[in-house]
Amino acid sequence: MKTLLDQLANYADYHRSARNITTHLVGVPLIVMAIFVLLSRPVWWVDDIPLSPAVGLAIVFVLYYLRLNLGFGLIMGALFAWGLVFGATVAALEDTVWLLVGVGGFFVGWVIQFVGHYFEGRKPAFFDDVMGLAIGPLFVVAEVLFKLGAYAQLQREIEERAGPLRP
Repeated sequence: MKTLLDQLANYADYHRSARNITTHLVGVPLIVMAIFVLLSRPVWWVDDIPLSPAVGLAIVFVLYYLRLNLGFGLIMGALFAWGLVFGATVAALEDTVWLLVGVGGFFVGWVIQFVGHYFEGRKPAFFDDVMGLAIGPLFVVAEVLFKLGAYAQLQREIEERAGPLRP
């Protein structure tokens, strides 16, 4: 199994333009939230616990993130828990609102992503490796943490492999 460094460096190789990374800071969370919204229906209640396809997907992803790195996994778990609450809240609204937020957010998020890759001059990572779809949210969190000064050694190692950012 690839390490956290392997996954992030591979993904970063497709994202060396600062403008592309900026679009990802908006587009990826929009897509993830839209997926949580859309997959928050149907809901099955098991011992007063609401379960939906979104919950199953979040559990699988968070377990993977935890396997890559405990710290990142815990952060992703907290963010995904918030996303599940948001998704369930929107899914409880009228069908038109649920679909507008879900489908609209998904579409707008991908448009933003592809604009970023136009700036980059390179196709999205998931075109070559479907794992890019799972690593995208982790990459966004890593980029925010790097901007906050956290995980500096990991950032240096990623840049050694993928190269420096360019404007």
